[in-house]
Amino acid sequence: MDKFIITISREFGSGGRLIGEKLAARLGVEFYDKSIIQMAAERSGLSYKFIEQNEENLTSSLLFNFPAAASYTNFKTAAYFDTPVNDKTFLAQTEVIRELAKSSCIIVGRCADYILRDDPALVRLFITAGFDDRVRRAIEEYRFPSEGAEEKIRKIDKSRANYYKYYTGQPWGSMHNYDLIVNSSFTGVFGAVAVVMTMLEEKGIEAKAY
Repeated sequence: MDKFIITISREFGSGGRLIGEKLAARLGVEFYDKSIIQMAAERSGLSYKFIEQNEENLTSSLLFNFPAAASYTNFKTAAYFDTPVNDKTFLAQTEVIRELAKSSCIIVGRCADYILRDDPALVRLFITAGFDDRVRRAIEEYRFPSEGAEEKIRKIDKSRANYYKYYTGQPWGSMHNYDLIVNSSFTGVFGAVAVVMTMLEEKGIEAKAY
């Protein structure tokens, strides 16, 4: 396969970002996560902090039915200027993601699987893990205080689900929206990479030779 785009959705603490980084290294392609926020900020004129907070704090109280509007709104139309500022952050990231997807890469989160859904080169992954393992990783690797860690993880997952549902109209984590779902509690991080690489090789996507 000449070009491929791998998108990774993940539960917090499942190791999805680390798995994505290791896959990118194996495949010799670029890896994009929070760098997309910076690129979107530069393109839109909105601040990095505002875009990041919008991802974390989106609620059902917002008034704009975005998936319907996304078919005609972009930075070059007059309609963009009437778009609520919360949705401008999504538009900015959408344009960045579509630009990045012109070359093979791995993109974590930000509804990239939905934004690129019509790209024949797309491979959509979802990484899950047992809740206890996710709490352990949050405390040991992400330095979360043990007190309140479980509540914070649930809050982050809820924010991700709300964001995904709001902008795609689809349930976050539904098996019908992904090509492969990997439980990293069962495989471990390196095992997850091996599982994904096996699937990719069947699709004609091979590790980079060094």
